[in-house]
Amino acid sequence: MITYVESNFVLELAFRQEDSASCEELLALAESRQIELLIPAYCLGEPFERLVRRDRQRREVYRKLSDELRELARSAPYAEAAANLANLTGLLVESGEHEMNRFNGVIGRLLDIATIIPLDRDVFRSGLLARRTLGLSPQDAIVYASVHSRVAQQQTSPQCFINKNSRDFLVPEIIEDFEARNCKLIGKFSDGLTYVRSTLAPESNQAHKSRTDQSEFLFWSELLQKKRHPRVAFLFPNRVV
Repeated sequence: MITYVESNFVLELAFRQEDSASCEELLALAESRQIELLIPAYCLGEPFERLVRRDRQRREVYRKLSDELRELARSAPYAEAAANLANLTGLLVESGEHEMNRFNGVIGRLLDIATIIPLDRDVFRSGLLARRTLGLSPQDAIVYASVHSRVAQQQTSPQCFINKNSRDFLVPEIIEDFEARNCKLIGKFSDGLTYVRSTLAPESNQAHKSRTDQSEFLFWSELLQKKRHPRVAFLFPNRVV
């Protein structure tokens, strides 16, 4: 199963959001080579910009709160409360540092196992065209063009594109185009995980059947060997035949 993801996949894991458990399992499936994970190169850089902006905003809030609490602490009735709040505001800075560490870890894992779809000249041109014809934002148009460039090359293999931009991507024109190329569009990572599991189940059943057939073959081969050489039975005294 070829599985495409986008920027929100990285953000879910870095921010530990509501779908992060599903994203973690999808990443683990890729690490165990049960699925092939692809992500546009643009989607590795875009989350970083959001992460930096979010951290900058928190630090600004922290600075303003610290100034106000410092003024409150000068008043005896509020000194103790201001000191307690000062400890809580430190979470604003600490949370940003933790998110950056998780982000770097996620990017490292993706670089190890995922196929990175490059943002080249043809993809950029296709993105400009998609922006005009499909009404996508510049960012979504680049993601769309990146994924579409690979979907068109992999039509003989089952594929799915899991993303949270359902308002932009899950429109009839895009859905029909992708499904015609053997790629299913899914608007939630939890739903995407369910779909991927359903496609892997037949493969697991076939592998189980193969192991069962092999065990049965070994059993009957052993039985035949015993009948030809009765003395061999002493080597397996506990085996019921």
